[in-house]
Amino acid sequence: MAEVQRRPGGRPLPQSARGPPPPPAAKPGPRFEPVDREKTCPLLLRVFTKVGGHHTDGEFAVRGKEPKDEVQIYTWMDATLRELTDLVKEVAPEARRRDAILSFAFVYPDKRGRFVVREVGRTFSYPNGRRPDSGSKSLSELCFQIGDYLDVAILLQ
Repeated sequence: MAEVQRRPGGRPLPQSARGPPPPPAAKPGPRFEPVDREKTCPLLLRVFTKVGGHHTDGEFAVRGKEPKDEVQIYTWMDATLRELTDLVKEVAPEARRRDAILSFAFVYPDKRGRFVVREVGRTFSYPNGRRPDSGSKSLSELCFQIGDYLDVAILLQ
């Protein structure tokens, strides 16, 4: 432990006379614990896929009239974009192409009640070490909230 420098008479010197203050302690980021999938009930994730780009926010404006290309997936908050990529590849043949890139976006209402489409990550249909992607990010790390939709744009090069 560092000693405090003192003036004659025993009183400590002001901080500025002791040198620079120590660096602030680094705050650890939020920790995302894996979910015990045997004991935790899964959530229903409504996934909308589209080839060529994301759906517009207007396509989600009317409740019950969401886009027709919907897939419902039961999953957990610790599901990664790579897991979701593999599930989308099972139902969308375009996503299985070697050159396919999947762009993930959350769809949720803003404070005024209008829907927002916000991109949160991209994965390659067939990843490799030379092309890093967001596949290791989980829904909880990306701040997904239960009730949001997931919009997946299948981009072909």
